[in-house]
Amino acid sequence: MADTAPSRSRDLDKLLLRAGNLVGPTFEPGTELRDDLQEYARILVVGAGGLGCELLKDLALSGFKNLEVIDMDRIEVSNLNRQFLFRMEDVGKPKAEVAAKRVMERVSGVNIVPHFCRIEDKDISFYNDFNIIVLGLDSIEARSYINAVACSFLEYETDDKPREETIKPMVDGGTEGFKGHARVIIPGVTPCFECTIWLFPPQVKFPLCTLAETPRTAAHCIEYAHLIKWDEVHSGKSFDPDDPEHMQWVYSEAVKRAELFGIPGVTYSLTQGVVKNIIPAIASTNAIISAACALETLKIASGCSKTLSNYLTYNGVAGLHIKVTEFVKDKDCLVCGPGVLIELDTSVTLEKFINLLEEHPKLQLAKASVTYRGKNLYMQAPPVLEEMTRSNLSLPLYDLMDKVAKDILHVTGVTGQSDKKTSCLRKLRVVFRGVDGVTDMDMAGGA
Repeated sequence: MADTAPSRSRDLDKLLLRAGNLVGPTFEPGTELRDDLQEYARILVVGAGGLGCELLKDLALSGFKNLEVIDMDRIEVSNLNRQFLFRMEDVGKPKAEVAAKRVMERVSGVNIVPHFCRIEDKDISFYNDFNIIVLGLDSIEARSYINAVACSFLEYETDDKPREETIKPMVDGGTEGFKGHARVIIPGVTPCFECTIWLFPPQVKFPLCTLAETPRTAAHCIEYAHLIKWDEVHSGKSFDPDDPEHMQWVYSEAVKRAELFGIPGVTYSLTQGVVKNIIPAIASTNAIISAACALETLKIASGCSKTLSNYLTYNGVAGLHIKVTEFVKDKDCLVCGPGVLIELDTSVTLEKFINLLEEHPKLQLAKASVTYRGKNLYMQAPPVLEEMTRSNLSLPLYDLMDKVAKDILHVTGVTGQSDKKTSCLRKLRVVFRGVDGVTDMDMAGGA
C-alpha cells in the first residue's frame, strides 16, 4: 500500500513550486529552489528569548536547515511562562544552547549552531556569512548595533545606488505586551533602524529629587539604588546591567530602601525590568510577530512573494488591529548611507585618525577600533589584539590602506553622553588629499 502521509513540505511547496501574481522578479518555481533554500540559505537569529524561541521554531518548520542563534543570557525561572523551549531543569543554562538543542530534537534535518556570547564579541566577518539576519531582541542598543553591522557591508556605485551583492537583509521583530511589530530592512533600499529611531519613545526618567527624598513606588527605590547608591558605593566603577552580581546588588539595596519607606513590590524580576527598561512579554504576541517575521524571511530568501513594505504593527489590546506603514529611507543616514566622508592628508597617522574620530561632530566616537577590508588595523580589546596592532598607531593611515586614493573603513567604538555610553559601528569613506584618482566630487562635503 502506497504511503499517503502528507509531506512535511506540503504547504511550503504551494509557495515554492508554482508561479503567482505577487512573486518577486527573480522567482523561479520548482523543486530546485526548495532544495537550494534548504541546503544553502544561512540564517542568523539574534536573541533566544520569548521571540527568539518562536523564531527558531518557525524558521525550522519553514524549511530552513542551516540556522545559527546568538544570545548572551542564561535561563531564569521568570522566563518559563512564555519561552516555551525551556524547562525547570534548564534554569541557569545558556538560552542559545538549550533553544538550539530543543528545536533540533523536534524538527528532523535542521542544524542549529548556538553562540553563547555578546553580539559585540563576534567579528564583523561572522555576520557577513549569513544570507539574512533575523532579530528577536528587546534592546534598542542591540538592534542599533546589529543594524550598523549589516549596513557596514553595503557598498555603493558611483551614482550612489547600492550594489545588490553587498546588501545584507534583516527582518526585525519586537513585542511589548499585547503590541508588536515586524519590519523588513533592506539596507540602501528601505529605511534602516537608525532612519526610524524616532519611532521608539524615550525611556521614562524619574526626577533625582524624588528618588533621593520622596520615593513613592517600587520603581523609585530600584532607580535610587541604580542611579544614586551605586555611584556612592562604587565610585568610578561602571554599572553593567548584564552582570548578575551588579543586578543582585541593586536589588538588595532597593529592598532596603523600600523597607525604609514602607513600599511593597520590589522583586528581582522587577529590578531587571526597571534597570533594563524591559516590558513584560506575552506568549501569543510573540507567536504572531514571529510568524510574520518567518514569512518575510522566506519571501526574501525565495522571492515567492513581494516583501512587506515595510513596517507592520500589531495591537491586540482591544480587539485586533494590524497596519502596514511604508516609511521612507533617510538619504543622509549615517549608518545605511554611503558613509561619512572624511578628508585626510596622506601623512595622518592611525593614532591621529582615531583621535579625530572623537572630535568629529557627526561621529564623536571614542575608544575606536579600526578595520580595513577585514584586516584589523587597531583593536582596543582584547589585550592580546591590542598589543598585536599597537605598532600600527605610529604608521600613516595611507600606508595601512595600501596607498589607495579612497576607500571604506569600518570603525567600532562608543558614543553618547558620559552617563549613557553605547557601542556602535560606523562606515567611513576616507579620501586622501593630493592623490591621483581623487576628483572634486570625492572631496565635496568632506569633514
